[in-house]
Amino acid sequence: MTTLDDPRPVPRQLPTPEARDLLVLVRDLIRREVRPSAAAEEEAGVFPRALFARLSAAGLLSLPYPEEYGGGDQPYEIYLQVLEELAAARLTVGLGVSVHTLACHALAEFGTKEQRAEHLPAMLSGGLLGAYCLSEPGSGSDAASLRTRAERDGGDWVISGTKAWITHGGIADFCTVLARTGDEGPDGITAFLVPGDAPGLDAAVPERKMGMAGSPTTQLHFDGVRVPDARRVGEEGRGFRIAMAALDAGRLGMAACAVGVAQAALDEALAFTTGREQFGRRVADFQGLRFMLADMATQIEAGRSLYLAAARLRDAGRPYSSQAAMAKLFCTDTAMRVTIDAVQALGGYGYTADFPAERYLREAKVLQIVEGTNQIQRAVIARHLVGAS
Repeated sequence: MTTLDDPRPVPRQLPTPEARDLLVLVRDLIRREVRPSAAAEEEAGVFPRALFARLSAAGLLSLPYPEEYGGGDQPYEIYLQVLEELAAARLTVGLGVSVHTLACHALAEFGTKEQRAEHLPAMLSGGLLGAYCLSEPGSGSDAASLRTRAERDGGDWVISGTKAWITHGGIADFCTVLARTGDEGPDGITAFLVPGDAPGLDAAVPERKMGMAGSPTTQLHFDGVRVPDARRVGEEGRGFRIAMAALDAGRLGMAACAVGVAQAALDEALAFTTGREQFGRRVADFQGLRFMLADMATQIEAGRSLYLAAARLRDAGRPYSSQAAMAKLFCTDTAMRVTIDAVQALGGYGYTADFPAERYLREAKVLQIVEGTNQIQRAVIARHLVGAS
């Protein structure tokens, strides 16, 4: 079963006709709304905010969350395949949906019934966009050493400090913020839901990045930002555990995005090498290129199978932290290898901005860094295998 201008079949991994219909809808939306402007907007550094409003209206910002709060009630196995499709069309969009989903996770999983009823419908399907605020200038991989503080003041909390590397910084409507409310270490951290327009919250100038120019990444400065205790998510001092649970899910999002970028690079390499002739033969008919394309396809399929296997564990309510780290590690390393090979397959054309292969290569690199570097993923996997060092 193919859809419109997309020659690839709808994945067999989709378990129901409804899920297959969802992917057809997503591919149609991508064809009409995402692909036509992706290259030009990335080059110009334009964030597609209107597109995210349309994604919200279509229910694509809320897929894995409960229907009673405006979510799609879809298993992660399906949500991640939708994410892969979006990232293949434009990583700014796929990664943006993943970050928004991550920003909703704390409230959806750890908030009170009253908090979920008050805030989740707007967060999930009300056209809002979220940001996730954990990292700081001095605490990236060592997230438990964060310095942003939240002090009690009557029935409020007053937050002061700086967060770094925030996707959607300066444009998000709400932020899930991790701040220190107690002593040093992971047990002194608490989670808060902070409005994006809260007084005292300001965004720095966006970072100048090698890729994903359309996705704003900034520092956020909290200068006495006041939030009521009703916006504290979970128990005081439990924020680090909430953050780590969110990151397990977020790592699966990055794995799916990485497979999407790698698939887009392979599709580009296939189109070029089957459509170009050298020495009277298609470029794709030379054994060196045929074997390269075969390796690229094999790595992509292995990565896809790995992230889906981890998603099924999550959907079954089983532990999946190690498998999420494996998926993030393997899929993002695969995206790096595949995009390098795609540029090589296009030869000189691959090095020009007239073809998207070089953009895929630049974008793939960030996926080895976000949601925990791949060195951290190896540490997580090893800890599950042999215990803490």
